[in-house]
Amino acid sequence: MAGSRRRQWRTVMTGVLAGSLAVLMGACGVVGTKDDRRAAEDLAEKHFPGRLRAIGARTLFPGTGGSEVTFAVSGDRDAVVRLRIDTDENERGSCDGKDCVGALTEAVERARQQAEDFRTLESAFDACGYEVVALGPTGTPPYVVAEVTNATVTRVLSEIGQCVQRWVTASGPDSTVAKGQGTYVNVVSPAVAERRNRGKDSWPTLMRLTRSDLLASLTEYTHFSASYEIEAGRVDTAGSAREVRPFRERQKFGETVQSAVKEQLRTTYPRVAVSEYQWIWRLEPGRVDRQTGYVLFCPEPDTRGRCVDSDDAALVTTDEKGVPVGKIRLVHDVRDASGILRLPPY
Repeated sequence: MAGSRRRQWRTVMTGVLAGSLAVLMGACGVVGTKDDRRAAEDLAEKHFPGRLRAIGARTLFPGTGGSEVTFAVSGDRDAVVRLRIDTDENERGSCDGKDCVGALTEAVERARQQAEDFRTLESAFDACGYEVVALGPTGTPPYVVAEVTNATVTRVLSEIGQCVQRWVTASGPDSTVAKGQGTYVNVVSPAVAERRNRGKDSWPTLMRLTRSDLLASLTEYTHFSASYEIEAGRVDTAGSAREVRPFRERQKFGETVQSAVKEQLRTTYPRVAVSEYQWIWRLEPGRVDRQTGYVLFCPEPDTRGRCVDSDDAALVTTDEKGVPVGKIRLVHDVRDASGILRLPPY
């Protein structure tokens, strides 16, 4: 009897929840992408006749209402136009809160410029032997392929640095990359690149290379991020690099080095507490099995035994697993008067 009542209760609650969800989705105008896509196609045909072809649409719910409709551009296989449109009656046919004609015009201009910028980047890297296999969601940073080991890391960083210099020069002095103080390039192994989610060749290049599933297939494994300083259009091609690990491996590395540092500091600071915050770890020059970074610590923890707003740090070099190698160097007064962390470069 009790079991029967429980089943009836579950049935009632399931119906209530389903009905509530339907009301919520209806209230938000979430009825799929069909109407939004049709409106976007009509808009494109009216203002860019024969030049845009809708190739996809995704709902923006629950972040917002409406859809993002994607277009390929006739005569430009690299460009992809993304238009956010909402045909819900409450929105009265707006495009990301703007007039749709103006929003589409801006989206087309932006897509063409992004495609041109990509071709400049791709040509620069192709010229020095590195294929760009993916891009960040905004078009940078590029992802390239190389086997990075102790024997190759110096050469690979230098060669990629020369690619970056070509890219900066070709982009021109007024470009975003030339005016910046630095940029970085992600480097994945050939084995990881071979297994990547490539997408369809028929998709525009900037759609294929910026997809979240492609980036996920590359970053689920450990890879390297190479950094290059830029000053007045000149690139320090020697560069530096750090190892980028998946979440679980990064946590394990952090726990190992923090525990080891805490144990060493106990002889000087018996009540020491170590911060769980992980600063950036950089590869030692010419090595991929040695990396250096900071561990923040507090000689006296707070009342909960935690280390918060530390003014002390330990500079540590470790092996690949996070086990310290060599001596730990202590650095004090690492925060300025306003409390901002100011760790010395290393």
